[in-house]
Amino acid sequence: MFYLKGTITALAFSLFLSSLSYANELNKLMFITESYPPYNFEASGLLKGIAVDLLVAASNKAGSPLKRNQIKVYPWARGYRATLEEPNHVLFSTTRTKERDPLFKWAGPIAKTKIVLLAKNDSGIKINTPEEIAKYTVGTIRDDVGEQLVKALGVPDSAIKPSSNADSLVKKLNTGRVNLWAYEENVARWFIKKNGLQSGDFSVVYTLKEAELYYAFSKKTSDELINQLQKGIDEVKKAKGQVTDTLYNDILSEYL
Repeated sequence: MFYLKGTITALAFSLFLSSLSYANELNKLMFITESYPPYNFEASGLLKGIAVDLLVAASNKAGSPLKRNQIKVYPWARGYRATLEEPNHVLFSTTRTKERDPLFKWAGPIAKTKIVLLAKNDSGIKINTPEEIAKYTVGTIRDDVGEQLVKALGVPDSAIKPSSNADSLVKKLNTGRVNLWAYEENVARWFIKKNGLQSGDFSVVYTLKEAELYYAFSKKTSDELINQLQKGIDEVKKAKGQVTDTLYNDILSEYL
């Protein structure tokens, strides 16, 4: 009887350790991204970009390798809501702001980012103060940081024209259905070129925010997992030889 109890106890302890190991694996989390080039996007069926490559490299360094096909591509608003409401979700690339800071846990940074208002050159639009934005219609992605920033400046909902994807906003801006587009500059110019337009035909008329992109974790995610990824990111950014000789800089050079 003592032997049986000892066996059962040992088995229970083994299962407990196994569950801890499972719980502490980064690749068991739900990773969500959107089409947001050059940071995260699909090309020829492969998910790639600065944030994707950094995540894969960091997970390898952390000893919990993540495969690209494990990352889900959702519309931004859907991924944002899921990460707010569900445990063990990770959303990227997410601009870290004062307003968002308490809503998630964070690892990063991925890269610097600049959120701007773009207008067509021939529109003649010039904006010197935040108050002037409300005179125009502003295209946004639902729940994107650009939308949140223009709302924070007091732009009325009647002037904000949300959409679910960037391709439709490029077309609306080009045809004058919206006067301005609130978005990350590098990403906006990527989509402009993707739609067969000239990036030089569009100008930044106002900078909403300069910040950094991060991986945003749902609040109920284990701090240990977040620390694992953070250590992996730090390792990727560590110099291999000279100060600028890093795996991270190799990743950046692929896309910028």
